[in-house]
Amino acid sequence: MEKKEFNILYVDDEEQNLFSFKATFRREYNVFTAISGKAGMEIMHTDDIHLIITDQRMPEMTGIQFLEKILPVYPDPIRMILTGFSDVEAIVEAINTGRVFRYITKPWDERELRMTIENARQIYSLQTRNKSLVSQLQQKVEEQEKTLKLFMKYVPETIVQKALNQKEGSIFEGESREVAVLFCDIRGFTPMSELLTPKEVVSFLNDYYSLMTRIVKRYNGTVTQFVGDEIFATFGAPLAQENNEEHAVFSAIEMIEALQELNNKYKDRFQTEIQAGIGINYGEVVIGNLGSEERIEFAITGDTVNTGKRIETLTKDYPNRILIRDLVFEKTKNLIEAREWEAVNVKGKRDKIKVYEVIGRKQD
Repeated sequence: MEKKEFNILYVDDEEQNLFSFKATFRREYNVFTAISGKAGMEIMHTDDIHLIITDQRMPEMTGIQFLEKILPVYPDPIRMILTGFSDVEAIVEAINTGRVFRYITKPWDERELRMTIENARQIYSLQTRNKSLVSQLQQKVEEQEKTLKLFMKYVPETIVQKALNQKEGSIFEGESREVAVLFCDIRGFTPMSELLTPKEVVSFLNDYYSLMTRIVKRYNGTVTQFVGDEIFATFGAPLAQENNEEHAVFSAIEMIEALQELNNKYKDRFQTEIQAGIGINYGEVVIGNLGSEERIEFAITGDTVNTGKRIETLTKDYPNRILIRDLVFEKTKNLIEAREWEAVNVKGKRDKIKVYEVIGRKQD
């Protein structure tokens, strides 16, 4: 801040001191004068003051009282007091509590006062610059937080946090883990969507995704991917959990039950009920980031995932069914009612696999 842009308010109940101060410093600084603390506050209300210099001994209001009164409303200006030796103890206390930058004894020495004012101007300039830098930093932090929150809508939060804690060179390292995978697909969605405008399709899918995602999260699962009207969720990845098979099956039961909520909302829009099929598998997968330096995507891959998807397709002609692999059934048979299907062939498997249809939870 240039000297001529630096606004000084000098408060003193003796007019001669006001005239003398203004005559001495008006060529270097922009000087305002006030005959009392009350008059000084009126100037503070109308002008942007950077430095306040006030006499201590004034009628109605002392210098310290004046500075204390304006401090909550105007905390930024530098504050100085002119005082006689008898008031030094009170002034020192004010300095120690942070209310006053410095005191100057009367009668003031022009050379000393000039140096003190210049120091105050430099300090105020630094404070203003720091305040601007902090504001800019805060704005950048808010922008980054907004970007991160938006990014977490595309990538599960646990994956983002894990990536942030990893070294840059290790984000492409995968790991093997046993998890439960769940695939949920709406039956006959293509002909249903033809009854809606593109905007309505997006609105419906958002309702569907939001409802199902809340259920998956409630059972410690993570929605890994949306593909059209299909939901791919995992239990046990990216964060290891216990009872993943149980959580996946209970989540599936509640997801089928929740379809009624969507049907109630869209019963006048669709000519048929919204129905879905769910397939669940359990086994070893590889989890990690795939891609290039320019673009990466978190992925869960392996035969367990592929087979889980094949199991879900078996429900194509059996709406609102939940099919689980025999491995999942063995882990949950004491908790659910299920019906065994005949061994079935699925694409990619040489031998037939055993699946069970989940009827519901066992009653206590």
